[in-house]
Amino acid sequence: MRIALALAALLSAGAADARTVIVNANGYTLDDIGRLQKFAGVIVGDDGRVERLLKPGETADGEVIDAEGRTLLPGLIDAHGHVMGLGFMALQTDLSDTTSIDQALAKIASAAAAAPERNWIVGGGWNQVSWGLDRFPTAEDLDIAVADRPVWLTRVDGHAGWANSAALKASGITAKTLDPAGGRIERDADGEPTGVLVDTAMALVEKKLPPPTAAENAAALETALQIMASVGLTGVHDAGIDPATWTLYEQFAKDGKLTARISAMAGGADALRAIAPKGATGWLYEDRLALNTVKLVADGALGSRGAALLEPYSDDPENSGLTMIEGAKLRNVIASASMRGFQVNVHAIGDKANREVLNAFADVQKMGQPLVRPSIEHAQIIAPDDLARFGKLGVIASIQPTHATSDKAMAEDRVGPERIKGGYAWKSLVNSGARIAGGSDFPVEPANPFYGLHAAVTRQDRGGEPPKGWYANEALTRQQAFAAFTTGAAYAGQHERAVGTLTPGKWADFILVDGDIFKMPAGDIWKVNVLETWLAGKRVYVRD
Repeated sequence: MRIALALAALLSAGAADARTVIVNANGYTLDDIGRLQKFAGVIVGDDGRVERLLKPGETADGEVIDAEGRTLLPGLIDAHGHVMGLGFMALQTDLSDTTSIDQALAKIASAAAAAPERNWIVGGGWNQVSWGLDRFPTAEDLDIAVADRPVWLTRVDGHAGWANSAALKASGITAKTLDPAGGRIERDADGEPTGVLVDTAMALVEKKLPPPTAAENAAALETALQIMASVGLTGVHDAGIDPATWTLYEQFAKDGKLTARISAMAGGADALRAIAPKGATGWLYEDRLALNTVKLVADGALGSRGAALLEPYSDDPENSGLTMIEGAKLRNVIASASMRGFQVNVHAIGDKANREVLNAFADVQKMGQPLVRPSIEHAQIIAPDDLARFGKLGVIASIQPTHATSDKAMAEDRVGPERIKGGYAWKSLVNSGARIAGGSDFPVEPANPFYGLHAAVTRQDRGGEPPKGWYANEALTRQQAFAAFTTGAAYAGQHERAVGTLTPGKWADFILVDGDIFKMPAGDIWKVNVLETWLAGKRVYVRD
C-alpha cells in the first residue's frame, strides 16, 4: 500500500527539529473568536507549534517550503468516529459499496473463498435500503453465499447484524430465545429468528466471535491512521472504546506512532471506571491522546427502526423503537461521571431519546451538579420544541452531515412529513445558540471530511441529488461547516486551546489540498483531494 510506505518513511525521519516556513499558500483559518482569516504562509517553530502567520510576499529564516499556491487549512477534526472500526472495516468484508443483495452475496462468497482458514466470516456495511429491499435480509439469503461456517455482518449504522444459519446455531439463538432489554430478534410469522438482530440483541452473536489477536488489532489501528491522514484528519473523537483499545492507543502514543490526536470516549460507565478510575486524564503524550469523556447510548438507529420515537414509526405503526438507558439510571450515570470531571456524550437519534437526554441533563444541572460540555451525539430527529433547548442548556450537537444525505431515501418514510421538519436540523440548532461539532460516524459513513463539508453546505448526495438540496433550509454556510470540523470539534474535545485554528501557540496541524473550498462550486467540495497532512509541524502524509 503506497500510503503506508509513504507514512512509514515520513515517520522514520524523526520529530521536527528545525523551524519550518511554508510560503506561497492560499491559507484559511478561523481566529479564536470565529472570524475567517486569510494568510499566505505559516512559520512552524521547532516545537511543532505555530509561531505566526505570514502575509503575501513574507518569508522567514528556516526550511522554506513553497506551497505553490495550494490551499492550506487547519487539520480537520472528526467529532464522532470509530477508529478501530474503520481499520477493521478496511481489512474485513466491506459491503458499503454494494447496491443489491445479489452483489453483496457475491462479495461475501468471494471473501469466504479467499479465506478458507477462517472459522467465522465477519464484516459489515450492508444497507437494505440502498439495495432496494423493503425488508431486512435473512439467514436464508446469507446461506446462499456461505453455509459451511458462521457469517456475521453488521448493518451500516452498527445497530443491527445479519447472521447466517450457522451463526444463529453457533450462538444458540432459537425461537425460544427471548429479546434482551433494548434489543430485538427479527422473527417470522412462526416466531423463528430470521437472521437479523437489532441493537443489544447483537451481543448474542458477538459474544461468540473469536477475539482479534494483538497483531490484528495493531494492523487495524495502523490502517485507520493511514486512512485518516490520507483524508486530512488530524484529530478524531473515538465514540466508545474499551480498556484494551485504550492500552493499544497508549502504546502507539509512547512509540510515536499516533499520527492523529484521539479524544477517546469510554464506552459506558464500566469502561470508564476501568480506564480512568482516578478521573479524566487530560491530554497526554504531547496532546495526542485523552480520555476525558464517557459515551452513553440512549437508543438505536433510524434505518433499523431502533431509534426511540415519541410516536410510532410512520412505516411501522406497531413500533416506537428501542430505549437503552433512561430515567434514574441515565441521570445517575451523568451525575456520577460529571462529579468526577468527565464530559458525558450521549447517543440519541429519535425525538424521544433526544428529549429524554435533554431532560436528564437539565435535571442533573438542577441538582446543582455542573456538567462538563455535555453533548448529544447524532441529534437526528428532534421535536421542534426541543431544538432551542440545546442552546439554553449548553448541550453540544455533534452532527454527521453525510447521515442526512445517506438517510434521505428512508428518513421521511420512517417519521413522516411533519416530524422530518425537526430532522437533521442543523441551521435551526445553530440559530438556537447551540455549539455544533462535525463528524462522520466512520465507518458508518466514509471518513473523508470533505464529504461532510459538502453535505452540510448543499444537503445533496455526491451525485448532486436532490438538485435543490434535501430540506435545504437547514443547510449550513461554508464558514459554519468549516467551523464544525475545526473549532467546533476542538471545543467538543476540550482542546480548543491547542488545536482547531492556526493561531500562534497552537499545534501546527494543517493540510494542503487541491481546491479552495470557499470559492469552488459548492457541489464540488467533496471532490477535494488532500495532498499533504502535517501534525505538530511534521509531515505525516503525502499523496502519491
